[in-house]
Amino acid sequence: MRSSRSSRTAVTLVSTLALALTTLTACGTSSSDGGGSDDSGGTSADAAAPLDPKTKVTLTIDCMPPAAEKAELKQWKEDVKAFNAKYPNVTIQGKQTDPCLEPPRFTAMLKAKSQPDVFYTYFTDLQQVLDNNGAQDISAYVNDKSVPALGDMDPNVLGVLKKDDKLYGLPYSNYTMGLLINRKLFKRAGLDPNSPPTTWKEVRAAAKKIAALGDGVAGFGEYSAGNNGGWHFTAATYGLGGDIVDGGGTKAAFNNATGRQIVDNLKAMRWDDDSMGKTQLLKWGDLQKQMAADKLGMFLAAPDDITYMVQNLGAKYGDFGMGPMPGQKATLFGGNDYMIKKGSSPDKIKAAIAWINFKFLTPGKGQFDWARTKQDGLPVGLPQPNFWTGETKSTDDKARSASSTMPVANFKAFTDHPVRGKAEPPKAQEIYKVLDTLMSAVLTNRDADPDKLLKTAEQQVDQVLANQ
Repeated sequence: MRSSRSSRTAVTLVSTLALALTTLTACGTSSSDGGGSDDSGGTSADAAAPLDPKTKVTLTIDCMPPAAEKAELKQWKEDVKAFNAKYPNVTIQGKQTDPCLEPPRFTAMLKAKSQPDVFYTYFTDLQQVLDNNGAQDISAYVNDKSVPALGDMDPNVLGVLKKDDKLYGLPYSNYTMGLLINRKLFKRAGLDPNSPPTTWKEVRAAAKKIAALGDGVAGFGEYSAGNNGGWHFTAATYGLGGDIVDGGGTKAAFNNATGRQIVDNLKAMRWDDDSMGKTQLLKWGDLQKQMAADKLGMFLAAPDDITYMVQNLGAKYGDFGMGPMPGQKATLFGGNDYMIKKGSSPDKIKAAIAWINFKFLTPGKGQFDWARTKQDGLPVGLPQPNFWTGETKSTDDKARSASSTMPVANFKAFTDHPVRGKAEPPKAQEIYKVLDTLMSAVLTNRDADPDKLLKTAEQQVDQVLANQ
């Protein structure tokens, strides 16, 4: 659950993505702009064959940077030119949309079968895409030759792009959530910004000290509108080792001691400690404004929120830091990816994967050319994207650190203590809407009954899951 283009400007995730990929090659020498006829886009043998550079293919590709993003658009054009040096007969036709994905427009596009050949989605969109028969199964095309660093990809990330052991996309960016802090307020309150809280007991204690600074400063902030409250309730639940739905995905699983702990803690901070401020019913963007104005000490977030505050709200990178999700049992992760339109020809599929690899998954190239990113005045050093392990991760970390434009030590508590990522629940947005009601009630009504709130939310989520 993220907003729009953040993953390009880094509402996309400093320990991350590097890929020693070579660009894909594929088969045939004839023009391949026509659609394929079967689900696999060709036989396994065809899929394994390289793309002949003489093959003529035209690709329409989602999420080309808009003109307003001058540096990003410059890099896109440079990468198309470099890609065409190897594949001169692959024509890249970028489609400019800002934001890259708006849910109503995305749904309408799928229903009309009007998506580009290579289209952008959130990790949570796979089922909707499949329900509309929108994406090609690319399993036969993706291997350690087409994606050399495939073995170093976090299996949880690749897993959200699979259904019934079939692969339908490749990641563009990802994020994991943690505790975002205002380092200036931590210092003023006598707290160590290099050691952010790691438990909810510590969060509560730190929030009280920060709120004691007065002048409208809140110690901890939370969402309770726009489905964002439910999103954060889910993240907090994961941090404590709980779940939102059961293993079968058919029943709610939060009306228990874990859910009660979260609600009780929020109620105590809001009403007993008065450390969360008077203004509630907040949605995405509100907490960022408070923190950028030095009026908020902590909230749950992904690292890309920092870039948003710097680029849009005039904040400075050095004023913020990150710690792991309180509880550290797990954390919510999400992200975005590219899929290939159902019915694409084998050559078009291979050319599409070649482009995705070159632009988004190759170490030292495309989005991972950190030296170029720094030279172009874009941020380098955030701990996202973060879906690589092993040697690939090590290679990218070194390159990213060498070109860093921000104090990466501020994220050390976050990067040195990685927390297992868990995907969002099924029917996520509908569930989050239910949980928003719970969050808003406990944060706006001193007399709210936690047991009743949890029970009501449980019943409503069960109804949502029954309608899958």
